[in-house]
Amino acid sequence: MFQESNHLLAGLGTGLCGGILSGLFGIGGGIVMVPLLGAVLGLDQHKAQGATLAAMLLPTGLPAVLQYYRRGIRSSLPLVGVLVLAFLFGITGGSLVANLIPNPVLRWGYAAFLVFLSVKTFLRKEVVAVDRRAEPFRTDGIWKWGLPSGFLAGVVSGLTGLGGAVVVIPLLASRFKMTQHEAQLTSLMMLLPPIGLPGVYIYARAQGGLPWLVIGGVALGFAMGALGGAKIATRMQGTKLKQIYATIVLLMAGLVAFRGH
Repeated sequence: MFQESNHLLAGLGTGLCGGILSGLFGIGGGIVMVPLLGAVLGLDQHKAQGATLAAMLLPTGLPAVLQYYRRGIRSSLPLVGVLVLAFLFGITGGSLVANLIPNPVLRWGYAAFLVFLSVKTFLRKEVVAVDRRAEPFRTDGIWKWGLPSGFLAGVVSGLTGLGGAVVVIPLLASRFKMTQHEAQLTSLMMLLPPIGLPGVYIYARAQGGLPWLVIGGVALGFAMGALGGAKIATRMQGTKLKQIYATIVLLMAGLVAFRGH
């Protein structure tokens, strides 16, 4: 019973960290939850990734989405729908491939991906805020760019246990000229439906089950942290958010690499 309580508390703390960062940056929280579940609870890379995807099945990002809306930040619902549709196919393929990769290789590949992501984020140019009443969202490329963006996000999510926002946010900024806040809101809206379900099923079956008690704690902590993170994000400049995000990603890459020794 004591060990189970510790696991629940560890999951709660991990989810809280992930939720705060999710609200701040529009990510699914996996960037910190996967490394922390490995470091704190000793889960191997496959189970940490599967557990993170499972914790995201509930609409835990809803408080953050509502906070963005209260601050007057909006997104494109048709675009969200296209992204979700393509994501479902991508995460299935990505999860199948991930569970064929040996654990050490998957862990080091994950760390390398985070380093790459951190550098790309630092170098990405910030989109200047626009008045959406005068310049609405572009709709001409929803299918042309939305389908490949959602599919690629799903593949990355299945391979790494991340929510796909690491791919979606920069693509939304470059292809749809969204600001950092708008792209983050769109990413959070993508995560409201249980889009990770195919990946969770594949991970659970391949790994002989997942630590469901830990997952419950992570989901609860995530919901609590997401609202706080969103409140902070809507009061910060997009450039500052980008810099903090890139730094945290780099730190998480170091944590994953350290576990490899």
